Amino acid sequence: MSFVIRAATLADLQPLYEMAKLTGGGFTNLPPDRPSLTAKLERAETAFVRDGDDLEQTNELFVMVLENTQTGEVRGTSQLFTQVGQDWPFYSYRLTTLTQHSTELERTVTAEMLVLTNDLGGCSEVGGLFLHPNERAGGLGLLLARSRYLFIAAHRDRFSDRVLAELRGIIDDRGGSPFWDAIGGKFFGMNFQQADEFNAVHGNQFIADLMPKHPVYTALLNEEARSAIGMPHPSGRAAMRMLENENFSYDGYVDIFDGGPTMLARTDNIASIKNSAHVAVTDTNLEKGEKALIAAGRLTSFRCCYGARKLGKDGIAIDSQAANLLGVSKGDLVWSISR
Repeated sequence: MSFVIRAATLADLQPLYEMAKLTGGGFTNLPPDRPSLTAKLERAETAFVRDGDDLEQTNELFVMVLENTQTGEVRGTSQLFTQVGQDWPFYSYRLTTLTQHSTELERTVTAEMLVLTNDLGGCSEVGGLFLHPNERAGGLGLLLARSRYLFIAAHRDRFSDRVLAELRGIIDDRGGSPFWDAIGGKFFGMNFQQADEFNAVHGNQFIADLMPKHPVYTALLNEEARSAIGMPHPSGRAAMRMLENENFSYDGYVDIFDGGPTMLARTDNIASIKNSAHVAVTDTNLEKGEKALIAAGRLTSFRCCYGARKLGKDGIAIDSQAANLLGVSKGDLVWSISR
């Protein structure tokens, strides 16, 4: 398979823009807006060229792309944020309960509430994952997703001790959000698509300015909005399963725009990080071995692809195609995890 994950550059603007137009809305990290995408790529370039091994008090962004090395086409993308909530507050709703008892009525009532919170500020984030519809076969989505964890493993000190992933929530046939219509739309005078686009381009400080700070009782919402709380978009169910397989879990945090679930994991407990091997290459002509993700290089030279591997006491043997895609030879260090 001649696909490789690599660092994005400004030369990738056009294919990223074309893919952004295919997302169908609710995809804040990949807006169909050239200036915003350009700003993301410039910000990523700054992060890639900083050679420090520390977590700065800013939110660095790394943008990766999936390239078909035979055609040179970019067919997918993903993003990593080192520390959200540094440039402006990171908002989530937390689903909580309040239990009250009346002695006179001899009745106990438990109410669900959505509480606006900044609990997740300081977490790292994996997001912005999009695979071109024509490439959704052969495990390329899994390659895009899991390569991010090998990147974190290779640059562990650049990331926080917790990682979050926001999944897109329920979007109706009109491109609207029942959750947004029931809450945010009441206060902002804009529909979901307008709010989503504004957030993607300008950030979410407007949420801090106008969103009511008091808890929202879910019983006051319509059934359609209540049923959307913590539910992923149908197209995101597979992504949710992949996250669960990586030891992410849903702890009651939901997106303030569409009510989609926010998944959380301890960084060092993420399966692809915890179980990865960091070893030297002993052979680059392996003919048959275990299917695996293999990554090499740092920052701008980081590469990740599928390949065959055989782990031994002295290191790892890999197939020649993987060695060529990664640009490694005997003695070079690679990161690897079983497919």
